Amino acid sequence: MNFRNLGNSDLVVSIAGLGCNNFGSKLDKTSSAAVINTAIEEGINFFDTATMYGDGLSEEYIGDTLGTRRQDIIIASKFGWPGEAPGQQAGGSKHYLYQAIENSLRRLKTDYIDLYQFHRPDPSTPLDETLEAMSDLVRTGKVRYIGTSNFSGWQIGEADWISKSRNQIRCVSAQNEWSLLNRSVESEVIPACDKYKIGMLPYFPLASGFLTGKYKRDMPPAKDSRLANTDYWGNDFVAKITSETNWDALEKLEAFAGEHKHTVHELALSWLASHPVVSSVIAGATNPQQVISNVAATHSWKMEDADFQRLTEAIRNTKSV
Repeated sequence: MNFRNLGNSDLVVSIAGLGCNNFGSKLDKTSSAAVINTAIEEGINFFDTATMYGDGLSEEYIGDTLGTRRQDIIIASKFGWPGEAPGQQAGGSKHYLYQAIENSLRRLKTDYIDLYQFHRPDPSTPLDETLEAMSDLVRTGKVRYIGTSNFSGWQIGEADWISKSRNQIRCVSAQNEWSLLNRSVESEVIPACDKYKIGMLPYFPLASGFLTGKYKRDMPPAKDSRLANTDYWGNDFVAKITSETNWDALEKLEAFAGEHKHTVHELALSWLASHPVVSSVIAGATNPQQVISNVAATHSWKMEDADFQRLTEAIRNTKSV
């Protein structure tokens, strides 16, 4: 396993991270524990969860499974997603944040969280209020570092300016969707991360499984696959992922990977891991074998500038990328 510092912090995280959004929703406690234990055996030390994952069960399962191994793991959690707190307005207010951190600490069975992330911008709360509250959590020792999630480039810059100008704790990470099928962050978010020395944490690196190589055009997805579960993901989401444009892109990516003796799965994860701005590639898993496969794929290909250039040429006329 390779490791990197998370942004300019002293947190050293595995380049292959584990997304824990399946815990408590698609996976029960026993199945979640199997994934967690395999991840640790494979060298993963960075687990990303959130208050909303499994309505809190994701954090609970992680806390129950880690036990005395807690000190060896970097736990990242998130707060502030609308609807994550039944009966109250979730967001970035101090009032909500101080409640959310206590609930997360209780579920995780720990007295600190390594990385606490604002899950998405809250237009109803001044950003300086949220950042001040997050800084308070660091100063009291309940949180080691803070970060953002789903912020635009200008919002990342604004957050850094507010924190710096008010002598508050500055964010060290940004978590955004980034994959070979969704490269929208490259125009503003990635340059902002470079400028402010922020570590990027890409989520959905496999485009909801579409880049694993197990889906084929004009063939129905396997019954146990994510894209077959329209009841959970919704028809519109599945239709967007499986658009003709994305099928065209997938075929080009598979051809490029094959020419270099790799699979599209290996290309998708190692391509992200080869970007210096990336601290850890967050990939979810529903069984131990997927964890093993994702770790291997992330380390399979150290892409150089020439590889990036050839890939750009190979997919130049593909609109989705």
